Amino acid sequence: MNRRDFLSRTAPLALAATPLAAALSNADVRLGIDLFSIRDGQWTPFEYLDYCAKHGAEVVHFSEVRFIGGLEPDHLRKVRAHAERLNIQLEIGMKSICPSSKMFNPKEGTAEEQATRMIQAAKIVGSPIVRSVLGSMDDRSPVPITKHIEDMVVVLRNVRSRATDAGIKIAIENHAGDMQARELKMLVEEAGKDFVGVCLDSGNPMWTIEDPHLTLETLHPYVLTSHVRDTAVWSVPEGAAVQWVRMGDGNIGIDDYVRKYMEWCPGRALSLEIIVTEPRIFAYHNPKFWDRYRTTPAWEFERFLNLAERGTPQARRPVDKNVPQPQREREDLEASLIVTKKLLGRA
Repeated sequence: MNRRDFLSRTAPLALAATPLAAALSNADVRLGIDLFSIRDGQWTPFEYLDYCAKHGAEVVHFSEVRFIGGLEPDHLRKVRAHAERLNIQLEIGMKSICPSSKMFNPKEGTAEEQATRMIQAAKIVGSPIVRSVLGSMDDRSPVPITKHIEDMVVVLRNVRSRATDAGIKIAIENHAGDMQARELKMLVEEAGKDFVGVCLDSGNPMWTIEDPHLTLETLHPYVLTSHVRDTAVWSVPEGAAVQWVRMGDGNIGIDDYVRKYMEWCPGRALSLEIIVTEPRIFAYHNPKFWDRYRTTPAWEFERFLNLAERGTPQARRPVDKNVPQPQREREDLEASLIVTKKLLGRA
């Protein structure tokens, strides 16, 4: 389908007399919170769950082991019981299971051992998935990202029977600038899409000079869960500035992204991972910049470029240094929840 055909099909939804919320009102939406949104709170898992329940979350995504407080079976059963009392679905996750990634921590055992522990924990706690990552943009050079993908595929194939026997799927995130959409698609299909899928992040594509709508278009058939946040992007003399912002404060068309996600990924969680950052510069006018992106097709980069060229610089939001970081994170998340609930017709 070309861009004109796509727009002609989606335009009636955008132009309908009813608001976007009404268009989504009958969708199978599960509103979630990724606890990385409030990463500096240092709460117990029970306190995290109570907070999320208070704000209407149906899914709570423990994206790192530190948030759930350990993998001891008795502890996990207590967390599960507390979540069930609150009518909350749990998802759990971990960091890298790519042994050649700079992010991988060999002190925790082999990648297979780490993945196996998380599969066992997911079964105990009632999570249908284990979220994991390859690494970050640091893994794109000097070793080609394809080499890391090959290494991670080996690990995933090695734990396939453990995952399928437990009824658990592995959700690989497009994380911190590591893989572009076509690369993550390749990883999933090579590893086995019967037990490997995607944790789709809407903010991280911008760190791979990729339009997040392209990421969604490419990966939606493989999505198992999500991380959602808004982004602002604009042109600067060096190339482009990218800034993660609260929901509704960006310029990438996040409301349209949410609509398409709900249409193409029915029944999957839409979990907010709100991270508010300073602008990050992607200096694509510098030839050295392209060492990490030699295989990026021109047509894909053009879509990113179009977003940047349409964007306008964001005013720096004043930061009150008297407000503790955990409180700022809660304020950013709660403001984003208000916007998201309006999109979903739950205001």
